[in-house]
Amino acid sequence: MYMHDLLELFRELTKEGWIVAHGGLYIVMFIIFAETGLFVGFFLPGDSLLFVSGMLIAKSHTPFANPYLDLIYWVILLAFAAIAGNLLGFWFGRKSGHLWFEKRDTWIFKKRHLVQAHEFYEKRGVMAIILGRFLPIVRTFAPLVAGIVDMDRKKFISYSILGALAWVTSMTLAGFLLGKNEWVEKNIDIIVVLIIVITTGPVLFKMIFGRKKTNS
Repeated sequence: MYMHDLLELFRELTKEGWIVAHGGLYIVMFIIFAETGLFVGFFLPGDSLLFVSGMLIAKSHTPFANPYLDLIYWVILLAFAAIAGNLLGFWFGRKSGHLWFEKRDTWIFKKRHLVQAHEFYEKRGVMAIILGRFLPIVRTFAPLVAGIVDMDRKKFISYSILGALAWVTSMTLAGFLLGKNEWVEKNIDIIVVLIIVITTGPVLFKMIFGRKKTNS
């Protein structure tokens, strides 16, 4: 039942009519912020929402008379929301980081994992912050972990800005270019499912086969 309700929520969130009725793209800004900054928002379909937002921008020329100016305007605002979410997650991680390092090891939590994460973020922080933007769940928790392991603030902010612009621009532009395509309009549910499968596929693959490799 829970899974059915979750899928129904996904469908509602990614409907153009629902977005327009609940504040337009400003509600999308909040959802993007929530997905990247509020940890309870890890399940939100940011990729699909950005794609549908691009479709809406292509059809509705507001606040400018030029759809391309409209696109630039909304990409900037949506990217700002994504950056703000990352900064909130990073700040929370920095504030609570010492608590995690003082925590005793349990069967779930191992302090060595934080040490390994620290080394990873020092060497390959660009992968976690920029490329992680394109992976659901990862984009929610990567800023938190970066803060916990005390990643360099300037690096984090730079990578966060680049990642947000790349993610928001690519997803929104795809919807903008395909927004008036008749087949896409009639099969938006299929498009949304494909986006979810493509973006979550690498995460699920890593979780399943990474665990098998660890157990073997």
